[in-house]
Amino acid sequence: MWASVRRSPGSEVERHRPRPRHVASEPTSTAETRGGGLVFSEPKNSGRRTIDLPQRALEALRSHRKQQLEERLGATHYEDFDLVFATTKGTPLDAQNVVNRHFKPLLRRAGLPSIRWHDLRHTCATLLLVRSVNPKLVQHLLGHASITMTLDRYSHCIPGMGRHAADGMDEALG
Repeated sequence: MWASVRRSPGSEVERHRPRPRHVASEPTSTAETRGGGLVFSEPKNSGRRTIDLPQRALEALRSHRKQQLEERLGATHYEDFDLVFATTKGTPLDAQNVVNRHFKPLLRRAGLPSIRWHDLRHTCATLLLVRSVNPKLVQHLLGHASITMTLDRYSHCIPGMGRHAADGMDEALG
């Protein structure tokens, strides 16, 4: 949600997004409303965390926000859920439509192999670890409960781990 993106100078975004879901006309839990409609619920791991964004991501978000506001002004009917990524009517995007209509064609145009949307997460972690970003930070970005989960999955990506340890020992012992 846009409220989670800090608009002050800086590069942080709060990583906490409610997930939309459609509900039937009869509620099945206290979180749902009578009469059907859209209800936003907490993600499976409802803990909040703040992440720093690269400058190019911030610039892309600013540009996207401007375009979104222009679309909103031109829309005859707009539902404002304060979503960062929404349809031109302001409603939540359908994940499968995003993958089929935008993500897969983008991969084809770029000459890249067909991958799952979730593979972007693995690519991000791998790229960061290959560039020697601290695994604890990668754990935080991915939202893993423990460093063990991150290292078990990605430690093979950390380049020259053995050489780095040996050089570190040489340096420590002088």
